[in-house]
Amino acid sequence: MTAPRWVVHLPTTLTSREAAAGLAAVLRQSLAHVEAIDFAETTLSEEDAQHLRHRVWCDTRLDGGRRCGLGHRHPGRCGTTP
Repeated sequence: MTAPRWVVHLPTTLTSREAAAGLAAVLRQSLAHVEAIDFAETTLSEEDAQHLRHRVWCDTRLDGGRRCGLGHRHPGRCGTTP
């Protein structure tokens, strides 16, 4: 049995899903060197509806253990990292 993984919930003052996704992209870019963060699993939710989550990126596993870095439900093939 593997150990449970933990999720850090980071509330913001942003008022749109697009702005929150933009912040997630900036955080991914600036914290990409931190191996403990799995940005492929990033989801967004409204403050009062945290049970309704919206995936930000495609999380398809690629060769070498990497994940697809494109947006969720992107057109075309997986594998291009932004």
